[in-house]
Amino acid sequence: MSDEALVPWWRDRALALPALSGALLFSSLVGLAAGISQWPITIIQSLSLLAGAAAFFPGAVRRLARGSLGVGLLMTIAAIGAVLLGHIGEAAALAFLFSIAEALEDRAMDRARHGLRALLSLIPATALIEREGNLTQITAADLVAGDVLVVRAGERIATDGVVLSGSSSVDNSAVTGESIPVAIAADDEVLAGSINGSGAVRIRATAAGTDNSLTTIVRLVEEATAHKGERARLADRIARPLVPVVLVAAAAIVGWGFLVGDPELWTERALVVLVAASPCALAIAVPVTVISAIGAASKLGIVVKSGAAFERMGSIRTVAFDKTGTLTGNAPTVIAVKTTPGVSSTEVLRVAAALEAHSTHPLASAVLARHPHPPEAREVTEDAGRGISGTVDGAHVRIGNTRWLDAADLTPTAQTLANDGMTVVVVERDARVIGLLGIRDELRPNAAEAVASLQAAGIRTLMLTGDNASTAAALGREAGIDDVRAELLPIHKSEAIQTLCEHSRTAMIGDGINDAPALAAADVGIALGATGSAVAVESADVAFTGTDLRLIPVAILHARRGRRIMTANIALSLAIIVVLFPLALTGVLGLAGVVLVHEIAELIVILNGLRAAQLSPTLDLPRQKSTDRQRQNARSLR
Repeated sequence: MSDEALVPWWRDRALALPALSGALLFSSLVGLAAGISQWPITIIQSLSLLAGAAAFFPGAVRRLARGSLGVGLLMTIAAIGAVLLGHIGEAAALAFLFSIAEALEDRAMDRARHGLRALLSLIPATALIEREGNLTQITAADLVAGDVLVVRAGERIATDGVVLSGSSSVDNSAVTGESIPVAIAADDEVLAGSINGSGAVRIRATAAGTDNSLTTIVRLVEEATAHKGERARLADRIARPLVPVVLVAAAAIVGWGFLVGDPELWTERALVVLVAASPCALAIAVPVTVISAIGAASKLGIVVKSGAAFERMGSIRTVAFDKTGTLTGNAPTVIAVKTTPGVSSTEVLRVAAALEAHSTHPLASAVLARHPHPPEAREVTEDAGRGISGTVDGAHVRIGNTRWLDAADLTPTAQTLANDGMTVVVVERDARVIGLLGIRDELRPNAAEAVASLQAAGIRTLMLTGDNASTAAALGREAGIDDVRAELLPIHKSEAIQTLCEHSRTAMIGDGINDAPALAAADVGIALGATGSAVAVESADVAFTGTDLRLIPVAILHARRGRRIMTANIALSLAIIVVLFPLALTGVLGLAGVVLVHEIAELIVILNGLRAAQLSPTLDLPRQKSTDRQRQNARSLR
């Protein structure tokens, strides 16, 4: 996709011929009013006709050569017929109005795409990189993965990367739609197009300058406009056969004229019918709306992969959330440490951290964050899905879940922790329980607000998770979700989604590999790109580059509005044909009148479609504190 700027309308070459046609036509009308003789008026009108027809006649001939019957062919036939009947002024009016409508339609489509192209302008033209100890400035397009970028205060980041050194904050609002600048330091990920804050940072590029998260967004949205949705297909199903039907109807009217002995009158009416029943507005009713709406959504980091997905999103009545990494921040934290008499909480953490230092389990990082310098553990073995064991300070130690280790006297405490939404880890030394760790992945600060907004819009919400029932229920209550389905395997999530889809249009929101089957099974799969796996993103119809869940109701309401605009456009387009056809057939409206009404209707459809570029309701994201994990940047969708 080109990133050229949208030229002002007075410099748009595509408008030149229609403008010339209109100027000549206006001059002929002025000449007629002034009483000028007919032959100069005829010459001026002929020139107007040629200028207007030059904008669509070549294209109509090319399509006809490929066996395609388009609206341009109908207009060409009508113009030629009008000339043969001696109505050169009407033919010129038809050519002018149709050519200017076509040019404005093309400009409207370009304008709808232009907002998406503007995303590419967020990538700076050049980047400063380190090579062999020297700083070198190169074009951003020449960046490759592995290059070390030096980004100074206030500069845009040229491609996706990981911070090597330095600390600062970045403004991701233009890329992810998140209004809060996020702190970055070593090992944090950053996105192409983000604006660096007050500190200089060194960043190792993880993507090429021409293939990063921002260019991927543009590519996906560009592909989306090529995949037509239900309403686009409906418009096509009506418009495609309508052209030959109109031609047959016009031929039948001409034949009727010969039968009744007045071929000139009925040929003229056939030409008017040809224009009246042409599906000009119908052909553009949906595409301009889809391109406008998807382009607008992309500015908030909402990447809709197809027009069909956008339309389905507008009909969503049920939203199912994954828990970990979606409703929660995927940053487990030790919330509580409970001990048996005579044992300190520090000792429990010390023993647990010694074993967890050898584990890759997500909960291990939470324990090590509380006790980052554990003693050495020996003979460590991990029992997947249950726990880990080893020797610490000469004692045999085990830590694991309550299904593997009995909490003994701390069982009531373990149940209380679970009821409070925590995952309980039992710590045992020499076959004796010495304590419990309560670990919880906290709810995202904006999760409850997002759920409330969905419910206010009449959308049912539920949670599907593989976590235990007590933890899931506690987080569900906190988020405002009553329907919580816990301890589900990926296949069970997929089956639940399939059942939900049988009763209402359902969206699934997830971020991990285990969510991929459910995302694929949903009417609309929505992947959180910020923490999502590549599998989840590929399985989804919509990807969010940010982590603000409040964008979900914004996206759905935006799609609803887009569907309403599409429906209104199709209805108006069909109504124009239904109303104009009998008026043309009975001679109430002549060729010029029908053309004028038709092209005005097309302009109305275009302007209505462009309204989809406005996000409604207006997004108002209040500033609030974020957790450490929520400060991390969205990962690339590559």
